[in-house]
Amino acid sequence: MYIGEQLINPPAQRLRLTAQLGVERVVIDNRGTDLVRPGGVWDVDKLRAYREWVESFGLVIDVFALDVGSILLDFMTDEASARMQAEVLKQNIQIAADAGLTTLKYNVQMVGITRTGLRVGRGGVQYSGFKLAAYTPEADRKHSYWGVGYPTNQEEGDSVATALCGQKMAKEVPAVTEESSWRAIEFLIGELVPAADKAGIRLACHPHDPAYPVGGLNGVEHVLGSIEGMRRFLALSASPNHGLNFCQGTVAEMAPEPNAYVMRAIEEFAPRIFMVHFRNIRGGYLDFAEVFPDEGDVDMNQAIQTYRRAGYSGILCPDHVPLSDLDPNRERFMAFALGYTRGLLQAAGYQPRIATLVD
Repeated sequence: MYIGEQLINPPAQRLRLTAQLGVERVVIDNRGTDLVRPGGVWDVDKLRAYREWVESFGLVIDVFALDVGSILLDFMTDEASARMQAEVLKQNIQIAADAGLTTLKYNVQMVGITRTGLRVGRGGVQYSGFKLAAYTPEADRKHSYWGVGYPTNQEEGDSVATALCGQKMAKEVPAVTEESSWRAIEFLIGELVPAADKAGIRLACHPHDPAYPVGGLNGVEHVLGSIEGMRRFLALSASPNHGLNFCQGTVAEMAPEPNAYVMRAIEEFAPRIFMVHFRNIRGGYLDFAEVFPDEGDVDMNQAIQTYRRAGYSGILCPDHVPLSDLDPNRERFMAFALGYTRGLLQAAGYQPRIATLVD
């Protein structure tokens, strides 16, 4: 296992900082850039050149984001449109492989990553959280994660990123039942996984965040909000290229006893985990806050040991760190989380690469 960092359209200075923090592999999100040609198809030459540019900083792109947009919602209302979108996604999977990438991540979130407010933590930081009893559409709009960003008390969210991700308020979408969710997800997997097999590239799916109550929230079900849901999802295809972006924090949010639930999930799904969001929460099912990795209810040291015992050997990425006006870009908090994770790995016997000194 090794530390990694998720970056959104990073400039050269940010990649330099990432390398200086001891990161060797990164997860990149480049949606909305000139890598995308009209019609949504990636430019293979630009993507290959981008990969080589990242490598010039001594980094490797471990995972690259595949934006599935609103295809799942569209499948429920306009199947012909969804099938056209699937053709573009299948082209992009092949283009990613041709450009030298090995793994793509995607998210089946149909509405925003639901949060209801901020809670004050150590030193006055603010923790993004979800509490079902405090849910209102206004709190959802203000505090949820929209698109590729973080909750920043925005009134409407980042409209550009939201549009790109296909995420909407629950009241703006048709009823998303358990049955319709699974039909849409089955369609997506049936389209994308054969393309991934042909291209020789892995697909890592992020589960629904957060787990919703039984019966859903505002008419929307989150079917990938439990171990049982993730198990059913993985059973949709036996392909070795069909796996998980295992968000440890999201899995912790699925249970009233998050630590035991996370360990159980790691042990079951490790062979199908392609990347990990290594983050922590305080609380549990339907009432939690996203905290620093060292202060939550999941034993992060035990998690490292469980990943190791279960055979996972890939990337661990910090994710969803707290908010503070002292660290508006979250670089300090990400650096803290990276160092904390590196320390756990070294304590477990994993040794980082020693950089060559230059006089």
